[in-house]
Amino acid sequence: MKRFSLSLPLIFLLTISCLAQNSAETRVDEYIRAEMQAQQIPGLALAVIKDGKMVIARGYGLANVEHQVPVKPETIFQSGSTGKQFTATAVMMLVEEGKLSLDDKITRYFPDGPEAWQNITVRHMLTHTSGMTDYTLDFDLRRDYTEDELYQRIKPIPLAFQPGEKWSYSNLAYVMLGILIHKVSGKFYGDFLQERIFKPLEMTTARIISESDIVPNRAAGYHVVNGQLKNQDWVSPSLNTTADGALYLTIYDMAKWDAALYTDKLLKTSSLEQMWTPVKLNDGKTHPYGFGWALGQVRGHRIIEHGGAWQGFKAQISRYVDDKLTVIVLANQIRTNQSKLAHGVAALFSPDLAQN
Repeated sequence: MKRFSLSLPLIFLLTISCLAQNSAETRVDEYIRAEMQAQQIPGLALAVIKDGKMVIARGYGLANVEHQVPVKPETIFQSGSTGKQFTATAVMMLVEEGKLSLDDKITRYFPDGPEAWQNITVRHMLTHTSGMTDYTLDFDLRRDYTEDELYQRIKPIPLAFQPGEKWSYSNLAYVMLGILIHKVSGKFYGDFLQERIFKPLEMTTARIISESDIVPNRAAGYHVVNGQLKNQDWVSPSLNTTADGALYLTIYDMAKWDAALYTDKLLKTSSLEQMWTPVKLNDGKTHPYGFGWALGQVRGHRIIEHGGAWQGFKAQISRYVDDKLTVIVLANQIRTNQSKLAHGVAALFSPDLAQN
């Protein structure tokens, strides 16, 4: 009797913990389903990782509307710009190996670059402070480019401002970083990621996009036109292989990635901290963005995150590092407010993380 009575407090605590967990999961289910209906999201995969454990790994809705295929945790979505954090990690690997420096001028690697590039550094490109722009309106997204043709297409595009003067999001800077990785490492950016990140972390379904390959569990992407769901717009195969965000991922892949970021398996802790430090502009002010990561706080709790949007897909990873809580959202409708979903789920697990 004595032995049994001593275990009662433990049983009670475990029971309360399980009930609380189940209650949180129920609230998450209700929240996600309501938002999917309101935002016209066909399908969504969600992962919640707390204290290193996957507490939710779930699919909602349809991965393919035409064939009525449900989303599973194994469903593969496109990364959009969440892929930039992998590009930045690849660059930092080369920095650690002494193959390039953050303060190298990019004309060291692209000596035929325009005069306007003379003061652009690798750091500027990683932090969106290079002055390079996004894809211009006359950029043909349906044309296939070789890597050199892509470089030649980017070269004449004028800078929007002087390097380091301000912060402005630039997909083209990250396209150039992918070309730089190839130049320095001798390997295509996608092969470099596969060899140095995906395989070591056993991210078994992470890879560069290919619409021609047979990819099990691949979701279809959608957009909404006049209230009606339509298939994603087509872009050329080569523009689905660039380093600004052209990956296939599952929530399981992203959970392994998240776990690795708490270790020095890929990069030294000092390198990771550089990636998560707000960029300093020429005037001494800072902007809440590091190397492929947006940075911020929610009621004093640090958040390191990034979203992505491409070809009918939205993605989000939000890492509340002080709380050891990560929320990953992958969805297949381009108007999805993925950051709202991730932040909303986080608040259901911890009210202190509710956004104002």
